[in-house]
Amino acid sequence: MEKISVIVSCYNEEESLPLFYEEMERVRKQDFENIDFEYIFVDDGSKDKTLEEIKQLAKKDSKVRYISFSRNFGKEAAMYAGLESTKGDYVTLMDADLQDPPSLLRKMYDSIKNEGYDCIGTRRVTRKGEPPIRSFFARVFYKLINKMSDIEMVDGARDYRLMTRQMVDSIISMKEYNRYSKGIFSFVGFKTKWIEYENIERVAGETKWSFWKLFKYAIEGITAFSTFPLILSSVIGLVFCVISFLLILFIVIRTLIYGDPTSGWPSMVCIIFLVSGVQLFSLGIIGQYLSKTYLEVKNRPIYIIRETEKDMKK
Repeated sequence: MEKISVIVSCYNEEESLPLFYEEMERVRKQDFENIDFEYIFVDDGSKDKTLEEIKQLAKKDSKVRYISFSRNFGKEAAMYAGLESTKGDYVTLMDADLQDPPSLLRKMYDSIKNEGYDCIGTRRVTRKGEPPIRSFFARVFYKLINKMSDIEMVDGARDYRLMTRQMVDSIISMKEYNRYSKGIFSFVGFKTKWIEYENIERVAGETKWSFWKLFKYAIEGITAFSTFPLILSSVIGLVFCVISFLLILFIVIRTLIYGDPTSGWPSMVCIIFLVSGVQLFSLGIIGQYLSKTYLEVKNRPIYIIRETEKDMKK
């Protein structure tokens, strides 16, 4: 019997978990009679009763497994931990807040089985319920990264997708510390089909993604899959060198012809501040790449496990 592994990353989701499990079980019984399932809940260092809720589910349902981190390592680490522990022929990533509708899972499974795809991804065609400023910057981000990177990033793409075991094994083989899964999914390739749906609001709780966290995540994606910012800083440096050279020639010629020394300390101060700002900006870009390299070479674990469902049985 084929098996589908469902990975659910959880951070302070005690209110959403019972609702998610109920809906997921309804879909499984209705649409997947002859297919085995396993649920892998990854508790990413939650501060509420998320772990207790997961343990209750594990006690009453043998299909439920869980991984609890020693602290909050982030969603990327949680997804990677879930992928590493899966046993299914097909693997899906879902959020506990039901913004990833389980009702699409049967359609995704049929597309893989009948149409020869390796991955069925989902993308939102609307951002209803999301702050307008966040939607604007999200669209800008996807436009920028698609111009900077050699791999395609689909606007509105969710982590919610169904993948074959071959694709999952390829993703697991990429053990980089600084992870940006949307880029990794595109990087490994494989034949992918996209299913579109309208945005669904959370069933309970509040989003854990602030504007600042999303901004840092965007920087992570750009530095992980593009060296364009480094090229940009080099080009800006070259342009300012050329401008400085031309200005020096202008000042020398003006002095020789008119005998008029250059005056105006306010303009000079503004120029110094401008050039200094460009230099610091370029150093900041280089520093971003250097910091990523520093974290990679230290070879720290992507996550640390505190306990699993096996510890509960002892």
